[in-house]
Amino acid sequence: MSAQVPAQQSASSATSADVADLYKEIFTGQQKALEVVSTDRLTQVGARPPISTYLGQLWGRRYFLWAEARAKVTSGTRETLLGQAWLVLNPILNGLAYYLIFGLILNTSRGIENFLGYLVIGVFLFQFTTQCVTNGAKSIQSGRNLIRAFTFPRASLPISVVLRSILNLIPTIAAMLLIIVLLPPAESWSPAALLFPAVLVLQVLLATGLALLFARMTTVLPDIGQLIGVGMRIWLYASAVFFSVDRFKEFPSIVGIMEANPMYMVLDAARDCLLYATVPDAGTWIGLGAWSVGALVLGFLFFWQGEESYGQA
Repeated sequence: MSAQVPAQQSASSATSADVADLYKEIFTGQQKALEVVSTDRLTQVGARPPISTYLGQLWGRRYFLWAEARAKVTSGTRETLLGQAWLVLNPILNGLAYYLIFGLILNTSRGIENFLGYLVIGVFLFQFTTQCVTNGAKSIQSGRNLIRAFTFPRASLPISVVLRSILNLIPTIAAMLLIIVLLPPAESWSPAALLFPAVLVLQVLLATGLALLFARMTTVLPDIGQLIGVGMRIWLYASAVFFSVDRFKEFPSIVGIMEANPMYMVLDAARDCLLYATVPDAGTWIGLGAWSVGALVLGFLFFWQGEESYGQA
């Protein structure tokens, strides 16, 4: 009996030691692995980040945005027989229709040197702005399911629309230049034509700002999306796409309003560079630069302010 007692005491002490070791492993060991996280390091999902962080997030997704734009441009004409040829045929057919109506039937070509080139530049370039504004305005609503499923800077959606329009514009510009050079009265290039890419850059900035602006406006008031088509049509006529502003020289106030129109500045500068071998005057560059940069900055800030509201019911 006396030999069994020490054995029982030894087993009991061993069990106590094991329990103590287990206790230390569970509680003391876990405490070493725990990390206290400050609430300052936590961020709300979908919250609007600082503007510098937001710009960095957009820049980090630039390759994805470009690849996504290229994929959608290709898929948009995949089911047609002519495929991507429609990227060129659509603006050409539109230009032909406008030429028949305004050039031949309504005879708005009076007083315009090389009316065909004048009209083609106006129709092709204005179509780019129209695509950016109308499709950019729908970008948040059409991407609502994507917004709810993933976290990303929402400005990616209207910017992606602009990138797709730029890719559509490349073959359009090539067709436009061929029409100007090959069809009578054929134009020859001058050093002023080298400034045409600068005009395009300013137009892209203007269109991007408007796409961002209307993308948020349509989320606040969806009815605006129904009015954009009418507004763009009015803007088309107010930009002297089919006629010269000289038709209104007896009404200086009307001429002044039209010349202050940023799309009129785009078209006027492009025509000077490509048709009339003339460098656009300083007032055009200053006015168009102010419109383009101002629209981009205001449109971006306005869109960024509503970042947390996108995708909500």
